[in-house]
Amino acid sequence: MYTWESITGPGSIDDLVADAHAAGHPDMNVRRVHDWIAKGLLDQPQLRTRHRGSDKAEHSASQRRLLLLLLDKRQQVAHLSALAQVPLAMWLWWDGYVPTRQAQRAWTTWVGRGRRSQEVAREGAAGLLEQVGHQLATPTARARFVRIIGELGNGKALTVRGRAELLDAVRDVMEPDTVFAASGLVRALGPAQTPMTVETVVALIEAFCAALGRTLDGRVDALLERARAVHRASMTDYLAQRGDLAAEAGELAGLFGEPTLQEQFDQAGKQLLLVLGMHLIHRRPQSQGPSSAIPV
Repeated sequence: MYTWESITGPGSIDDLVADAHAAGHPDMNVRRVHDWIAKGLLDQPQLRTRHRGSDKAEHSASQRRLLLLLLDKRQQVAHLSALAQVPLAMWLWWDGYVPTRQAQRAWTTWVGRGRRSQEVAREGAAGLLEQVGHQLATPTARARFVRIIGELGNGKALTVRGRAELLDAVRDVMEPDTVFAASGLVRALGPAQTPMTVETVVALIEAFCAALGRTLDGRVDALLERARAVHRASMTDYLAQRGDLAAEAGELAGLFGEPTLQEQFDQAGKQLLLVLGMHLIHRRPQSQGPSSAIPV
């Protein structure tokens, strides 16, 4: 079987197509490779110049291996936009495999526009609801929560009225009246030093909205490297404290597990979106876990 170990050096676009065929993907062709380059799934090949004429441009050995990984992951996703998280994750966590210029294109592909960006918002809302929603929150409140956040996928800034509606929707799923109205209590989830409250969740969604809006405006590329640096630093702190935080987190203890390799691939886009958003609204991302772990 054709594997990563079979690749020992750089190769031309014809070599990439041959790699794909040898790995059991006969539908891969030159046109599709060019399409994947445009979407940031693969990087642009580098020209080789001789004194007389030039040879075909070459893709690095890392990019040839990335192609095999993408072809394997393609069987698990429905759209190329989701597949863009593979190079994003490699760029986010490891140096030397995916250059920033490629990550910028992959980021645009993952966020998308129109239906795709709203799908990103709805997926984030569903994940967030699963983690902070109260078990007695009504189906109507849950549906409203997902709908409101999904509508933020158009990238428009929150108005005063929109924030008030969002706050109300978050409170309805986190603190349903049937449980909290009479007592006047406030619900706080997770460790005492970084509690997840209604206001905290609203702030996370505001961060998401800011990052999505900046991306859809085409003004985010220069900030991605900053977001990566912040994320790496915060995750280093988080992993060092993960055990203690999990012990204090109560019903959110599951958020504090060590991320698997699969989770790193699946969550790369959402993590970048959150860190970027927190940077944009001038708030320091929490290094202790929930703000970087919750898939907003």
